[in-house]
Amino acid sequence: MRRTAPLILGAGPAGCAAAIALARHGVQPLLLDRDAEARDQLCGGFLSWRTADALRTIGVDPAGLGARRVAQLVLHAGEREVALRLPGLAFGLSRRALDEALRRKALALGARIEVDTARSVEGTTVVGRRHSWPAEALFLATGKHDVRMLVRPRGSSDQALGLRLRTPASAARTALLDGRIELHLFAGGYAGIVLHEDGSANVCLALRKSLLARSGGDPGRLLADLAATNPALARRLADDWPAHPIETVGAVPYGWIARDTEPGLFRLGDQATVIPSLAGEGIAIALASGAMAVRHWLARGPEGAHGFQQELAARARGPVRAARLARAIAEHPFADALGLALARRVPQVLRWLMQASRLEPDAPLAQPRTAP
Repeated sequence: MRRTAPLILGAGPAGCAAAIALARHGVQPLLLDRDAEARDQLCGGFLSWRTADALRTIGVDPAGLGARRVAQLVLHAGEREVALRLPGLAFGLSRRALDEALRRKALALGARIEVDTARSVEGTTVVGRRHSWPAEALFLATGKHDVRMLVRPRGSSDQALGLRLRTPASAARTALLDGRIELHLFAGGYAGIVLHEDGSANVCLALRKSLLARSGGDPGRLLADLAATNPALARRLADDWPAHPIETVGAVPYGWIARDTEPGLFRLGDQATVIPSLAGEGIAIALASGAMAVRHWLARGPEGAHGFQQELAARARGPVRAARLARAIAEHPFADALGLALARRVPQVLRWLMQASRLEPDAPLAQPRTAP
């Protein structure tokens, strides 16, 4: 029986991965996004070795996009530093460059894109500013941004927040960061820093709301306070960071997994699984969830949503659990004593965490199957 193509809300990695998989099966999908062109997003600027492999399987090569090679993970706490070699070659790449490449690939295979801002979702119909978009099946791929009527739960009273700052290319920063992904640990959060294709440094912070409150709710003051007590972070920020805007996203439900869904609604990427950002595996989950959703939809149509959500939850549970453990260590008030001492004296533990927070390459989540 011929089915109506799913509507895909969100043209980021999850939505585009689904569109690419559908198009390769002869289905012409429709991507609905609020932006005509890809924008730089708050998170996702680091691509793990597993993510890079997944991208290549759908015809997008990070190296071909000019991504910066990353071979080392470096942990900082105050002036203490521990460096470990990553299990595989990773990359630093802006979300603008990645998302634009994925959009081009989807459109080249026959997908279509429409621009509208979703106001709410009613069943599997997207109510936009322009008009309503009815569908038999809806692939929800809006990343960390919730749509009204489909808000993810926020369990903690001291919620997680995300901040992002991009500092311009400089010889001094390149000398410090070339070939590295850095995690700067402090009580209540951490900052990840990696170079992107244009030489700029992408600084992403995940922190507790209470930490921002102690700086008067001012992100600029918070960064200044952190730089004052973390010399290595201060050297990466240098003196020019106040001239650049700080982006924020509130109430990120790190560790949340959707274990079921409504009929016809396929939750993808961060709308299904929010792995703590220090794992660097969010893009891999987004890509794999898109391919998995297509496999279930091809097999059962809208009725496949329930089975898809349960399989995705089962496959993501282990990596999310490992990433939550790593996050708990990173946010501990004595992170410098705990995290770095552990990494220095028992590096196998950190290597285990790096591997355990990845998707298994032979799992259906990581390797999409053709439809039966």
